[in-house]
Amino acid sequence: MLSYQHAYHAGNFADVHKHLTVFALQRSLLRKKSSVTYIDTHAGRGFYPLADPESQKLKEHENGVLPLWRERTSLIGNKGNDESLIGEWLSELSRAQGAKSRKLTHYPGSPWWLAHGLRQGDKLHLFELHPGEQQHLEAQPLPHNVYRHHGDGLLGLQRMLPVITPRLCVLIDPSYERKQEYAEVVETLAFVARKARHAMVVIWYPLLPAGRHQSLLDGVKQAGLRKLWCSELRLHSPQKEHGMYGSGLLLLNPPWGFDRQIENVMQHVATCLDDDASHKGYWWVGE
Repeated sequence: MLSYQHAYHAGNFADVHKHLTVFALQRSLLRKKSSVTYIDTHAGRGFYPLADPESQKLKEHENGVLPLWRERTSLIGNKGNDESLIGEWLSELSRAQGAKSRKLTHYPGSPWWLAHGLRQGDKLHLFELHPGEQQHLEAQPLPHNVYRHHGDGLLGLQRMLPVITPRLCVLIDPSYERKQEYAEVVETLAFVARKARHAMVVIWYPLLPAGRHQSLLDGVKQAGLRKLWCSELRLHSPQKEHGMYGSGLLLLNPPWGFDRQIENVMQHVATCLDDDASHKGYWWVGE
C-alpha cells in the first residue's frame, strides 16, 4: 500500500499537465489580495534530481518536460497569449535548476510549485503518508508558512476544514494503487464541497485502458456536485496492454475563463509532446 514513489515518474507528461495547470490556477488566485490556504494531499518528495537511479530507470521526463524545456528560448518572454503562461512556467523551472545551470537536472514536485507562489498571509499544508518520501520532504528548504504532515492526506484534509483563510485551494493527487482510492476521492470531494462551498479543488487521475477513472467521474456527478471541468491530455489512444495513455484533471469551481485558458495551453503542450498527443477539455457537470 505504501510502495509508490513518484521519483520513478518525475517530470513525465502527467506532471507537466498537472503542475502547469496548478501553476495557472495559483496565478489566477494571486490576482486577489485575500489570503489562500493550499492543501496538497499527496505531496511526495517535493524535488527530484533527474540523475538519481529512480528517475533514470524509466526516464519518463524525456517524453514529458524535456520537449518543452528544449523550446524554452522561444516560449519564455512571449506576451499577450496563453502560450506566455508556458513561458512563465518554464522560467520558474529554470530557477529550480540553479543560477548557473542551463541544463534540466531537477524536476520540482507540487510542493515546490505551490510554495514558490506563496505570499505572506498564505499557508501551504503538505501531507505525505510514505515514511521514506516524508523524510525527503522534511529535508526540502521551504518557506516558513509551509507545514509538513506525516499522514493520510484525505483524512488530514477533512480534519482541517474549515480553514481560517478566506480562500481554499486543494490538490488531490493519489497513486490509485488501490481501486478503493477512486471512491475515497469522491467522498472527500463531496465533504470539501459541503464544508467549503467555494473551494477550488484539482483532482488528478490516470487514463488507463481499464477505464477506472470513469467511476470517479460518475461518482462526483451522482454526489450532486456542480461546476466540474475535466482536462485530459493523451499521449496516444488506449492500448490493449497495461499502461497509462493519458492524464486527467477534474477541477471543482475553476475561475471564470480558466477552461479556455487551459484548453489553449494544453493544445500547445500536446504539439510539443508527440504527433499523436492531444488534449480535450469539457464540462463534466456545469453550473
